[in-house]
Amino acid sequence: MTDGPEHVPVLLARIIELFTPAFADRDAVLVDATVGLGGHSDALLEAFPRLRLIALDRDPAALERSAERLAPHGDRVDFVHTVYDGLPEALDGLGLSRVDGILFDLGVSSMQLDRAERGFAYAKDAPLDMRMDPTTGFTAADVLNTYAPGELIRILRDYGEERFAQRIVRAVVNAREKEPFTRSGRLVELLYDAVPAASRRTGGHPAKRTFQALRIEVNGELEVLRRALPAALSALAVDGRIVVESYQSLEDRLVKQALAALAKSRTPEGLPVELPGHGPELRLLTRGAEKAGEGEIEHNPRAASVRLRAAQRIGEPR
Repeated sequence: MTDGPEHVPVLLARIIELFTPAFADRDAVLVDATVGLGGHSDALLEAFPRLRLIALDRDPAALERSAERLAPHGDRVDFVHTVYDGLPEALDGLGLSRVDGILFDLGVSSMQLDRAERGFAYAKDAPLDMRMDPTTGFTAADVLNTYAPGELIRILRDYGEERFAQRIVRAVVNAREKEPFTRSGRLVELLYDAVPAASRRTGGHPAKRTFQALRIEVNGELEVLRRALPAALSALAVDGRIVVESYQSLEDRLVKQALAALAKSRTPEGLPVELPGHGPELRLLTRGAEKAGEGEIEHNPRAASVRLRAAQRIGEPR
């Protein structure tokens, strides 16, 4: 498999640095909950010869590609076709109850964006699909053609933070009455007409927010992440570490809240000692969300929107 610059793993050196205390010179288990093309996992397996990897992905094509890339690591890798909230069942199936590291690299992958037939990229005319697992579920065309106007407005506002949601939905409803949506090119043309010219000049591509909203709805990304984070944190062994890379504010907010909640003491304020079982479970390893530097962004444009957060388990799950 050949990798172009679009396949460079984001913040790779920082991720290796964060995991080193949990993996160096010992037997350890890492779950890559979104293995994608396997870039992060390949580097981590190379850096830590005693590391075992559990590679999860909902996209069968991603598992196939990552299996090719990680083949040199032999039986150190187990692959599981599942959405990342299926992590507990994946570990149970492998006879594991605790792991030493968990990595989430969220959002749409380079491979999914590059394959026009998947319908993720608004720059390419393609079927309006957007399913990360193309073997199951409804498509973006189904959403556009069947959802009630109020639901479409909610999705664009909540998941795309789209200011012109009402204008866009009005145009979508009028257009779908004439002919159902099937391809992304027609939707992009509609969005160019629906979004005011002034906003197009200053707010980026007029399709960006709508495509993000549709993708999140089709794949249930926020609901899955809400379930996946507590499950992942419960599976993390004491001294184990979790690293999460988010690429939009809605994901990052969920990650921030999940980590912060377990990094706080539950002992009532004013008590002179920590009550047993009430201490923090996590220690935050990043101050806020870390971003990529200018050099990395120039080399790898996908890094421009990354927000990285990490934590270490310091106490048993409550």
